[in-house]
Amino acid sequence: MLDRVLVLAGLDPCGGAGISADIEAINQFGATPLPVITTLTVQNTQCVSAVQPVDHQLIIKQLISLAEDIEINVVKIGLLSSVEQIKAIASWLNQSHTVVLDPIIKASTTDELLTQEVVQALKQELLPKVFLLTPNVAELEKLAPGLSEQEAIKSLPCEWVLLTTTDTSELMIEHRLYHQGKLFECFLYHKLPGDYHGSGCTLASTISALIAAKLDVGVGVKRALDYTYQTLLNAKRIGKMQYHPNRAKP
Repeated sequence: MLDRVLVLAGLDPCGGAGISADIEAINQFGATPLPVITTLTVQNTQCVSAVQPVDHQLIIKQLISLAEDIEINVVKIGLLSSVEQIKAIASWLNQSHTVVLDPIIKASTTDELLTQEVVQALKQELLPKVFLLTPNVAELEKLAPGLSEQEAIKSLPCEWVLLTTTDTSELMIEHRLYHQGKLFECFLYHKLPGDYHGSGCTLASTISALIAAKLDVGVGVKRALDYTYQTLLNAKRIGKMQYHPNRAKP
């Protein structure tokens, strides 16, 4: 396949999450990642200690340069770390772009990555252009505070929402796929022991690659969930705390 996915994400120096995870996952499904780094971080498997946004003007120059040469349809977005970035990227996106957003607000180490101002910009500027959103329970609460799950989903302007309960489940993880505010399908997996770094990036990137391959959303989500689960079953530990998903197919 000659599909391509534009990826906007942060750089994780330990390689478990962020743009490294996106590239690995997208490559496994035959698509070509077009990576644009939005954020530099100081982190390891234990914590995130600093975040440095890339200048939004440089990001837009990269996007314009890519679009002049390559037809871009699917866009996967991860960590955006400034209001200026969000506004600039939202302005650049158009109706031909199918946007998958992993709304990274906290790191998997529970470190806060975004200020409330940035979260508000994400809601107001970017969410209306998102085709599929992949929040966990805490991220959904940040995007639609004080609402029940169904009310929160309905309040979001995204056609599809895949809600994962990884952060609140103890024995079974339920992923609930909503279409236009209505529950479309549920997917159940046993929760694995340990802490993992980059599973959300892996899931969203794989969905993006499968959408680029023209799969129906429901089918693509199921395949992406199965693949992500396998990466966790075969996870590796390179540091002192979190496990890295093993994104190489057996």
